[in-house]
Amino acid sequence: MSKRGSVLELAVLGLLHQAPMHGYELRKRLATSLGAFRAFSYGSLYPCLKSLVAQGLIVEDTDSSVDGSLGSAARPLTAKRAKIVYRLTADGKEHLQNLLSEAGPAAWEDENFGVHFAFFGQTDADVRLRILEGRRSRLEERLENVRSSARRASDRLDTYTLELQQHGLESVEREVRWLNELIQTERTITDQPAPIASRRDDPSADTQHAKNKE
Repeated sequence: MSKRGSVLELAVLGLLHQAPMHGYELRKRLATSLGAFRAFSYGSLYPCLKSLVAQGLIVEDTDSSVDGSLGSAARPLTAKRAKIVYRLTADGKEHLQNLLSEAGPAAWEDENFGVHFAFFGQTDADVRLRILEGRRSRLEERLENVRSSARRASDRLDTYTLELQQHGLESVEREVRWLNELIQTERTITDQPAPIASRRDDPSADTQHAKNKE
């Protein structure tokens, strides 16, 4: 599966984890909630859904406002066609967690990062931190390359091209600052002590807590 198809798979499974949806609703959510998919069409989405069904990661349910017990002759002529609702299976939930646990370079790329970030609420804290730090590292490399390129070509570029370069540079700098804030927040969360309820489930934590008090 291509990188684009793989990230679409993650997006679809992540959205279906929130609630079952019709294909049209899925497409709308992909466009509004996950901006990277504004250019996606039914031609891209439905092959992905078909593949996920074939893998047993999602199932199709029929949703109709018409009573299925009625014969076709008894149904109103204005009855709506049954819609297919896609639901996540147990295997789909497990596969989604595997996808969300991936924190390597693929998760830092421009297309993939936004989708992973959209589902950070379902992602472990240590994975979130690795993805954020990886994304920051990637952008810092990009900043250095852009600055070096701008210095070498500054005397050969016209005013408008220089302005465009500066705009791109400032955009990356803003994202790096944003990432720095997020990373600081994530580290604060990670460094917090475990809740009391969790320590009750782990007797060794209580013992260590008592030693620290001494």
